[in-house]
Amino acid sequence: MSFNMSLLEQLIEFNKKRSPKFILHLDETVYDITNAIILNSSVPVNGPTTRGGVYFSDKFAYKMNCVIDDLSVVPLLTSKMLGPNTEFGELKITTQIESGGDLVNLEISTNLTNSVQTPNSIELSLIIVKLEVI
Repeated sequence: MSFNMSLLEQLIEFNKKRSPKFILHLDETVYDITNAIILNSSVPVNGPTTRGGVYFSDKFAYKMNCVIDDLSVVPLLTSKMLGPNTEFGELKITTQIESGGDLVNLEISTNLTNSVQTPNSIELSLIIVKLEVI
């Protein structure tokens, strides 16, 4: 994981108070994200470990749960999900927050851990692996 904790805390607080616009960038297409929640929660491992020889996991991770109302994204997510797929890829999400009175553009790199599809949307469970100002 590579991120400035202060910046991450600002993002979490800004998200709670203002609900910024999040955008998923995937295969040259952008998808609006709704209902984004960012939190720190436990991961089902006993200690820091490399899971399946594919990616590193600590005992706690910053997670993001969100919804995309455009179901055309579903086929593109198959190769991105962690699990049996060892060729997974990071999902890039961008947003803007206010910091020190200025708008700051952020890029959030995530790993997709789970998705639940409904007739009208798809809910994504993500682990934040990188956060940077762009």
